[in-house]
Amino acid sequence: MKLFKASLLTLALTSTASAYAESIAVTNATIHTMTEQGVLTNATVVFDEGVITAINPETVNADTSIDAGGKTLTPGFIGSMNQLGLVEVSAVSSTRDSSEKKANITFDASTAFNPKSTVIPYTRKGGITTNISVPRGGDDMFKGQAFFADLSGEFDSIRMTDVAVIVDLGAKRKGSRAMEIQKLRHKLQDTKEALSKAKKDKKDAKKPKRADQAINALLAGEKPMIAYVDRATDILALLALKKEFSLDLVIAGAGDAVSVADEIAQAEVPVIMGAINNLPSFDALHRTLASASTLFDAGVNVAYSVSGDTHNLYMLRFDAGISVANGVSKENALKAVTANVADAFNIDAGRIAVGKKADLVLWSGDPFELSTRVEQMWIDGVETSTLSRQDALRDRYTAETNMPRAYVK
Repeated sequence: MKLFKASLLTLALTSTASAYAESIAVTNATIHTMTEQGVLTNATVVFDEGVITAINPETVNADTSIDAGGKTLTPGFIGSMNQLGLVEVSAVSSTRDSSEKKANITFDASTAFNPKSTVIPYTRKGGITTNISVPRGGDDMFKGQAFFADLSGEFDSIRMTDVAVIVDLGAKRKGSRAMEIQKLRHKLQDTKEALSKAKKDKKDAKKPKRADQAINALLAGEKPMIAYVDRATDILALLALKKEFSLDLVIAGAGDAVSVADEIAQAEVPVIMGAINNLPSFDALHRTLASASTLFDAGVNVAYSVSGDTHNLYMLRFDAGISVANGVSKENALKAVTANVADAFNIDAGRIAVGKKADLVLWSGDPFELSTRVEQMWIDGVETSTLSRQDALRDRYTAETNMPRAYVK
């Protein structure tokens, strides 16, 4: 038995070592760094051990060299505000692990994350290498904690838990939105006073409950609070709370944000929105396809999420392309699916720079064009396939055979 365990350990170490056995250089690429370096042409990036080690070195020292032929190399796109890995089939309740009726601010759905979900390889087709999954929570306005994972499909793909606190405000089917904002303010105020009292009286101080610990983290600015809200008045109420409690606030949804774009920019609050979500509502009468452009022009850091079902996350790049057709620059659209997402959640991703994780995508053309495809993808420095279950089904049912298609193995 001991010998068997030792063999397994040796195999695991060998597998890990082989994944990083070679350093790789991608040469002659058009690199969108998402940093102050901007766009580099005929450029080289070198990565080893899962980390970018050099950009445009004088001498290229790498085990493998890949000539990009001038094609586009970007950071891997980052998905967010979805339930990827938590929901397999929306219509089958037993495959939905993103919500729980009694969930509160402490709800951590990361333990239910399925890296082997068939949705993940399909999502990689859209150039998405990492994702921030968020719980839907329960009856409480606090829906739980977001977590950050790569889309390698490996069991150790969760990179960080408790990335952000998710809160759902705004319109309610029952009751008043005013009560939710009021409850949030009271919760912040009560916790702040309790924290202050505990600091003064250290002898009688008790370890705060987990829910209070999460609120303390918000008050200390240690993690962002992502608030779902659309109506302009609700956004202004949140901006007031940010100022009062020094919150690291991020607004999600933001349907009517264009009405208070200057106030959002002045408060330096990022906005996460669906780039093609243009249907008006009572809370978002001014929402159009040009909303993202208006916010960018006002100086707001905008990040894109996919409107609708998690299973359509691979379409994130197409949504970004539609925003370009409606006034957003290509560079800002790229930021909205890379660096701006990373900044909103305070995660180390979304840029091509020395020391960053080697999450990279080489495209056949413009990433926002429908005909463009992912030619090569690296997650944590390891080349990763974009083949999915859909590809296998296509091959199965288009194979030449004398038997009925349904019987093809």
